[in-house]
Amino acid sequence: MAFVQIRAAKQGDCGDILRLIRELAEYEKLSDQVKISEEALRADGFGENPFYHCLVAEILPAPGELQGPCIVGYGLYYFIYSTWKGRNIYLEDIYVMPEYRGQGIGSKIIKKVAEVALDHGCSQFRLAVLEWNKRAMDLYKTLGAQDLTQAEGWRAFRFEGEAMRKLAGR
Repeated sequence: MAFVQIRAAKQGDCGDILRLIRELAEYEKLSDQVKISEEALRADGFGENPFYHCLVAEILPAPGELQGPCIVGYGLYYFIYSTWKGRNIYLEDIYVMPEYRGQGIGSKIIKKVAEVALDHGCSQFRLAVLEWNKRAMDLYKTLGAQDLTQAEGWRAFRFEGEAMRKLAGR
């Protein structure tokens, strides 16, 4: 296999990131929920105050190969804050194309996010996974993650759309 590089995403990567977001949504059987555009990704991740940060996994061709670099995975994260622990990082998405799984690329992305977290003084690195994705859960546990659903009984909730408007009185 050619060399895999994990690097910070650039504006020009937004088309590939959107392609991978759509692949992830299809894998999770939630394709109908993807509403983001390449333009929104560019504006929200590369402006003066970015809402997110992203790493990409890029396959670099071996010397003499004709194809150029190819983005085969990504990890999209942002910083959050815990009133008990202070700075945290949240990995919103991690995805590696199926044909590149099992080669350690996902682990490399996760390790790089951990490096970013430590470099920014974060005390925790959080993520969520769908309950049926046993392969991902096994990977996270192998890497040292704690399952908060089992350990502490935390449940995730969200407000969106009409519920948010109603709360805001709009």
